[in-house]
Amino acid sequence: MGSAGNAAHSEPWNKGKIVGQKAPFKLKDIWALRVRFQMESRVRELALFNLGIDSKLRGCDLVALRVRDVCHGDQMASRAIVLQHKTQRPVQFEITQATRDALQAWIKQAGLRSEDFLFPSRLHGSPHLGTRQYARILGHWVDELGLDRADYGTHSMRRTKATLIYRRTKNLRAVQLLLGHSKLDYLRRRPMSRLLALVGSTATQLVLRWT
Repeated sequence: MGSAGNAAHSEPWNKGKIVGQKAPFKLKDIWALRVRFQMESRVRELALFNLGIDSKLRGCDLVALRVRDVCHGDQMASRAIVLQHKTQRPVQFEITQATRDALQAWIKQAGLRSEDFLFPSRLHGSPHLGTRQYARILGHWVDELGLDRADYGTHSMRRTKATLIYRRTKNLRAVQLLLGHSKLDYLRRRPMSRLLALVGSTATQLVLRWT
């Protein structure tokens, strides 16, 4: 009985699941979600989505942001610098006007102060939105778009803007800086060609209007 119990507990976490590289979002999907959030007054989700795309941060870093990281007094910052939890290296990102507007609306609606977490958790005992909560929210977004959850994850948010920029510039060094990776070898091992194929030619035509 003991061996049977151990076997049950040692079952791989990914048994029966499709795992691997997650696809970036296409521009049509980004705009579809933004319009939906705006029309339905989903202020928090719009702020979370826009900042996730702009920042290209890992989920653990995104959910741990505080108001002071993106807002200086009454002014929203156009750029932010964050120390990455995984690498302990700082990474800088631009905050576009659309994202600044969404964040400002969210901060005002939620009555957040400078020292508060930008996305407080709605669960008791958790100071800010957790990575699993973030993944569930993103899963609902994928459902709303009519896409397959197996193809998308929180890393889809991280890769979207970097993929579009790489497609336009073919500059691997720029992608390294955008994602905060310390080694180019790591990026070369990633199947970037698969990511780029998923973006489509429409992204190349519209990237200037979006970035």
